[in-house]
This record gives sequence, structure tokens and C-alpha cells, in this order.
Amino acid sequence: MSTSSAHMTTSEFNNENLAPLFSSEKIQARIGEMGAEIARDYKDKNPLLIVVLKGACIFASDLLRAIDLKLGIEFMAISSYGASTRTSGEVRIVKDLDVPIEGRDILVVEDIVDTGLTLSYLMENLRSRGASSVKLAALLDKHERRQREVAIDYLGFGIPDEFVVGYGLDFAERYRNLPYIAILKNPEVQ
Repeated sequence: MSTSSAHMTTSEFNNENLAPLFSSEKIQARIGEMGAEIARDYKDKNPLLIVVLKGACIFASDLLRAIDLKLGIEFMAISSYGASTRTSGEVRIVKDLDVPIEGRDILVVEDIVDTGLTLSYLMENLRSRGASSVKLAALLDKHERRQREVAIDYLGFGIPDEFVVGYGLDFAERYRNLPYIAILKNPEVQ
């Protein structure tokens, strides 16, 4: 095997440990549709998009460019704490909003809805701050793992109960920069 072909097999974007699920083109097409739906539903309003860091940053940047409206953008970082095997639903706000949201129409932008525990807490927290409305735009929904129901108002794709990476989603801070979404076949392989 030449060094150039060896390099190709270890490429981050063409890693054999990845099984592509949604291509970049398919993701962009769906985000365009979501942006049009949001623009229609929020016509004559000034929604505030609240992006949940870090995973949703790439999705959010493409989504907000697909929404032909006057809008604002803010960021939050939330973290579940405790042992990784426990899903207590307790969350810690790592980075809070920089502006009050009372009377605003809020659209939370999230990369993936999984158990729903952390996201249900976040949505209720934002409602308690006096927002006029709180809706959710999520790129991915892994509904099989749901422990607490969360209404997804704008959804990119439903996915199977597999560990996915790419397009902002990571495994140990790796793979966020993939231009597509893939199933990580074996997380033990680095």
C-alpha cells in the first residue's frame, strides 16, 4: 500500500469506522425546507433563536441563513451532571443567556433529541422566564430512547438508536467537522 492510499483510508471524512446516514446535500435540502416553514410560521414576528452549544452550532448557522426573517440569536450551554450511566434529568446551565426573554417568541435550536430529560428541563426553564412562546427546532430525533416527551416543532430527521457523529455531533470532541452525519460503528476504535 502506498503512503497516499494509506492516507486516504485514515482520512477523518472517509473513515471506515463511519457509516454515512445523511449526506451534506440531503441535510442542506432539509434545512432549507425547515427554514421556509419557520419563516412562514413566524411571519411578522421577530423570533429569538437560542442555540444549544456545542453540538447545534453548525446546524444553527445553516438554519438561520435559511430563515428569511428578522430574528435574533443567543447561545446557551447546558450539561447533565452525575455519572454518565445515570439519567437523572438534573441539568446545570453552563452558559446562560445574555438578554431577557420575557415577551419574546423563542425557538430553541438543538442538534439531537434523545432521552428528552435535559431538553424538557431547558424548555420549561425558558417558559418560566416569561417568553411568549417556546418552540423547538431539532436536526435529529432518536425517539426510541425517549424517557420524557418533548414536542419537536421543526424536525430534520428521525434516526435509529445508533450513536451518530458529524455536522456538529461529536464523540469525545471528534467528528464535529464532518460535513455529513454518520453512524459511528465502533466508538472504541480511535
